[in-house]
Amino acid sequence: MAEKTDKMIEAYYEKPGRISTWSGLPLEEVYTPEDLDVLDYATKIADPGEYPFTRGIFRNMYRGRYWTRREVTGYGTPSDTNKRLKYQIEQGVSGLNVIIDVPTNLGLDSDHPLAGGEVGVQGVPLTSLRDMEYLMEDVPMDKLSMSLIVSSCITPACLSMYIALAKKRGIDPATLSGTVQNDPLHTRYCGIRASAPLDLAYKTAVDTIEYCTRNMPKWYPINVNLYDIREQGVSAPQEVAFGLSMARLYVQGVLNRGLGIDDFAPRIAFYCSAHIDFFEEIAKLRAARRLWARIMKEEFGAKDPRSWRFRFGIHTAGCSLVSQQPLNNIIRVAYEALVAVLAGVQSLHCCSYDEPIALPTEEAVRIAIRTQQILAYETGVANVSDPLGGSYYIETLTDRIEDEARRIMAEIDSRGGMMECLRTEWIDREMEKAALAYQKEVERGERKIVGVNVAVESPEECTPGGVHRIPAEAEKVQVENLRKLRAERHNEGVDRALLRLARTAEQGEKINLVPAMIEAAEAYATLGEILGTVRMAMGFSYDPFGKTRSPACLSITKSEG
Repeated sequence: MAEKTDKMIEAYYEKPGRISTWSGLPLEEVYTPEDLDVLDYATKIADPGEYPFTRGIFRNMYRGRYWTRREVTGYGTPSDTNKRLKYQIEQGVSGLNVIIDVPTNLGLDSDHPLAGGEVGVQGVPLTSLRDMEYLMEDVPMDKLSMSLIVSSCITPACLSMYIALAKKRGIDPATLSGTVQNDPLHTRYCGIRASAPLDLAYKTAVDTIEYCTRNMPKWYPINVNLYDIREQGVSAPQEVAFGLSMARLYVQGVLNRGLGIDDFAPRIAFYCSAHIDFFEEIAKLRAARRLWARIMKEEFGAKDPRSWRFRFGIHTAGCSLVSQQPLNNIIRVAYEALVAVLAGVQSLHCCSYDEPIALPTEEAVRIAIRTQQILAYETGVANVSDPLGGSYYIETLTDRIEDEARRIMAEIDSRGGMMECLRTEWIDREMEKAALAYQKEVERGERKIVGVNVAVESPEECTPGGVHRIPAEAEKVQVENLRKLRAERHNEGVDRALLRLARTAEQGEKINLVPAMIEAAEAYATLGEILGTVRMAMGFSYDPFGKTRSPACLSITKSEG
């Protein structure tokens, strides 16, 4: 009993042992007017909806419309994922959000020799227009906002399948509403490096932005992925600096195609993390919004105020969740979702509490959706624009994160720019240093994580709510459907489309490949065939892993064409 009493006394007098933000910024005991230059309010902070948008990109924020409620889904076969999409619609999502599996991300068809065991495991396989048909069965493409979490070099090919399906349904692609992630440069940090060489990644990204700008005015053609960068273990200022430097690189590539900055900048979006340090994350997002506004106006000379707006979606931090005591993750996710809303998010995905263990069960997805609904309908946080604006602490922290992000971006520029930092792997080394420092702090107990190094309990014998199981026959069904497609389609038409795609790709970096990809998709060419054709035309191997051969039609040389 004495030991228990001592523990209670120790808990009673417990106080913070680490007086800094999650990213290591030291903190004062209290913040006062002396920390904030209120005389600079109009130019440095300003009202919501006013440049530089520190307090939000719209004056009335959620009084005009709630953020879009999305939940990421994708598993099994396209038909399996279609069922989950319909379930989400029934539960109250206001936008769809589909993620692809690893083979698709690598540009591999489901029957590729290396795809076995990975088909439909961490996303949905999308290998052809037929898969897109199964995925979107009975889903009204012309009425819902679709988010395709397709980010590697296969982005324009998958988007082409979506466009081809719309055309087949008689829907004008110009009326489609949604987002494609299209940030292939960052996928080198997500296990996709082997199939995403920098030059190919850059071209496919720019092609997608250019095509959508000219043909799909309601579509967001890029969603720069700061979230995946943060998941590597970097700090909040690094997330902002690395992400915005990546965005600047894409912007310059599109400008090089002859488009004006105001032609496409209003449709640039960002996909950010909401991590667990409540105030730091709110300040981070406010800093990113202000910094992007200044970059667009002062660096790129954008004139349209819509080009200055930092539009962002949030994915609550998957890396903050732990498998120990998984129900605690519901609490973590709720706080992170509150961060997103208080920071002015446009689209929100809440992680499911069981994600460190398996793909989410229907119950876990329902709780994630309810988390958003409770925030919207019960807490009152959507009633006022930027309710934390003017906080001495928040405004000071916003300034500090912006200053640190600017410092990092300046170092990137001094090293030759973001592309050079990617080629030389300087970014990789910075990520590794940050992740290692974080892990050491956890192991030393300097960062306390409930269930991991504090309040530790015996491992659970089962997961509350059960574990989602991918249908055992899913991969077999998917591969069989693909083989059936190859046998049933008009293969001569596929060959003609692939040959035209190859000849288009051979014309140079500035020739847009999306129209030819749409034609190939309409002929039911597979993802591997489409991307492999482009790879060959650009001087890369047809298959990044050297396991499959190119179609016979591609043996025709330029001179023979």
